[in-house]
Order: sequence, then C-alpha cells, then structure tokens
Amino acid sequence: CDYAYDKNIIIHVYTYHFTQSTTQKGIGGSPRLIFVKSESCVLTICDSPVIIWPNRGVYATPEEISPNTLCEDIHQWIHAGKRSAKRKAKKSVINLRLMMEATKTGPLSAPILSKTVQKSHFLSTALPIDCVVRTTCNNTIKEYALTHQLCEMEKVILQHMKGTTLLVPEPLHFLLPEPKGLVTVVYPAGVSDSQLEAQRKELHQQFELPNDWPYFRRATAYHFPNEPYKDGYLRNPHLVLTHPSLDNGKVYSVQGIYSYRHYMQDHMDDNGWGCAYRSLQTICSWFQQQGYVERAVPTHKEIQQALVDVGDKQASFVGSRQWIGSIEVQAVLNQLLGVTSKIMFVSQGSDLASKGRELANHFLTEGTPIMIGGGVLAHTILGVAWSETTGQIRYLILDPHYTGAEDLQVITDKGWCGWKGPDFWDQTAYYNLCLPQRPKVI
Repeated sequence: CDYAYDKNIIIHVYTYHFTQSTTQKGIGGSPRLIFVKSESCVLTICDSPVIIWPNRGVYATPEEISPNTLCEDIHQWIHAGKRSAKRKAKKSVINLRLMMEATKTGPLSAPILSKTVQKSHFLSTALPIDCVVRTTCNNTIKEYALTHQLCEMEKVILQHMKGTTLLVPEPLHFLLPEPKGLVTVVYPAGVSDSQLEAQRKELHQQFELPNDWPYFRRATAYHFPNEPYKDGYLRNPHLVLTHPSLDNGKVYSVQGIYSYRHYMQDHMDDNGWGCAYRSLQTICSWFQQQGYVERAVPTHKEIQQALVDVGDKQASFVGSRQWIGSIEVQAVLNQLLGVTSKIMFVSQGSDLASKGRELANHFLTEGTPIMIGGGVLAHTILGVAWSETTGQIRYLILDPHYTGAEDLQVITDKGWCGWKGPDFWDQTAYYNLCLPQRPKVI
C-alpha cells in the first residue's frame, strides 16, 4: 500500500470493542477512560515485532525503540516480522492494533469498579474505536489520541439516547482540503445523512468549508489505500497517469471518486451496444460516492425502465439491446437521481478542439464526469489539459468498451484510461456531450 501524503504518516488504530455501562442519567463518570489510561493498554504495530505500552512511559520492544524514536523509523520494522536496515519502507500508513496485556510480572492494572445503590437501567454496548493520528515523519511516537474519540462518542450517545434506547457511535474519517487534512467525526449509527444536516453545517463552519460540497457525508469517508473495495470495481484509475505537457497548459479534471464501469461487468453481456449505459453508470457512481444520492447504480434494465417512465421509449425497449445517447443519459439522471444536466452540441469532431474553455470551466466548477456520444461510440471524459494561450488540448478519456478484468496496469498501459489528442474523435461525426450539474448542498 505505497502511499504518499505530503511526506506525512497516517497512523491508523484498528477497530477495537469494549463494553461500557450506562444509567438513565447517562454514562458513568470518570471511570469511563480507565481502560485507555491503564498501563496494561498495548499498541502492536501490525506485521512487525514492535509492541508499545503508551501509558508506561512509552515502554516498547524491541529495546532500540524509545519515546524519542521517530515515526518514520518504525517503517524499518514492518517487514513481515523482520528488520531491514538497508532501506526504509515506502508505506506511509502505519496500522496499529489496540490490545490489553493479559499476563505480566506483578499485579495486573485493571479498571476500578464502583458500586452505587440506586434504581437504574443497565445498558451495555460495544464502542468501535477507530482512531487516526496524522503526524510528520520527524515526530516521535509518544502520543496516540484515543481519549478524545471516547469523549466524542459519549457526546453522541447522550445526545441521541432516548429512554433505554442507545445508538452506537460510529467514527468516520474525512480527508479535507489542505491544510486541514484528515479529521475524524463521530455519527450515531442508524441515523440517516438527511437527519444529520444540522451537525454537518456546524462542521462546515468549524472547518471553514463552503456549503456547496458534501464533505461530511458517510459516502465521502476516507478510504485507506490498504483497504480493498468490496464491490470489486476500480476507483479513479486516472490518478496513476502522468499529465501531458502543454505550453502554458493546465489540467482540469473530475473532482471526487467514481467507479470505472465498462463492457461485460455484472454478468451482463453488453459488448457492442452498452457503452453509453456504462458511461452513465460511471456518472451515477460519482453521485453515489460523493453522497449526493443513496440509491445503487442503476442496471441496464433500470435505465431502460426510467426512459419508458418518462415517455421517451416504448415498453418494448426494456430488455432490448438498443443504444442510448447523451439525451437519454440526461433524462435518466434527472428521473432516477434528480440531477440536471447541460447538453453541448458539436456539429463535427474537429470542433471539439475549440471547446477547451467550456470543458475546463465544467471540471473547475462542477467536477462531474462527462458522457460524450457520437456516431456509434460513447466515452466518458474525465478531464482536459488545455492551454489558454496556444489552444492546445488533450482529453482524459475513460473508455467503456474495455472487456477485460479489473487490472489497473492493463487498463492504463493499453490506453483504456488515458490522455488523447484531438485526433481521437471522428473529425466529421456529430457529437453530443452530457455535462451533469452537481447539486449545491451540504
């Protein structure tokens, strides 16, 4: 999981569960942090022999590790349990596991129990601790922030507790624009994003963020580079590409995360007719993963049914292998997602070279993928490299006609996702471009 983050290190403490008692008046007093303050609290660095007792003067093993050890020096121990002094690992995510020492010499440090005789309800829940510490390479290993997250969890529980019903707090990490970086927010599990709008508004004010982008919706939570996506789709394959070099040129590209949708996925043989459907699915995945919509990416039949519902197609269209174009994509986005789109008409492919300003402005202000259809082909435009002074332009194309496996190297090396010149388009064909407009909401 090689990952560069402004030469910083992300320390990720794995989820750990423990039980805490409550009464009708709320959660018990000061003893709630006894576990974290206990000398028996242990942090183990995954895939290494390193063990740290943070509450025992940062006592650690092996002996070479001390409270003043630099965070980046921990890398040399993360090699499947073997130390490598020749070179430092390139990983910038250090995964730690929070544990409790069960055996030791001398008395075991344990939480203090107190008994109060009163009529009360006893509630028990597991708190999922998932803590991230952002630090520079030259910081030492002295501090790990766990108590702050527990305090935030307590606030969420008390705020949303109704009688004996207790909602489990859910910590989520969000990557904000620099210099803010990674921040952790605790939400009550089971409460929808629509019910948390007031809390998100407070967060936008706290971090001085604009109110037209969903920075704190659950769907936008940060995905660590060593965590695989469960659905199997590739995300943002364009990020591994090298930008083209143009005289006084700038790159304008899609903002946020999308899934690469192409021929033959989902056990669906749409080779030769489904390219526009796949481009539409890529666009829908963008709106889903930015948190604008909660519905799943529509299937081919759901897309066809939506066009029947709006009166664009006859009922026999559902289940067929008929093509769709940019106008149909616009109609489906509005019908299923409530998303409006602009249509750009280009009378011939050679005129696309003069659309650099409009395309650059779209990616700068809206940041959504663009569907382009012309002749018998459809593609997804993810960005442009454009020079205002010379007019030179290159297009970042995601090709839905790919039929292979989800192999990032093949997809980028073979140009299924890559930068294309103006000659990529049929110079005499008529093109329509669908430019989805993102909702201006928190």
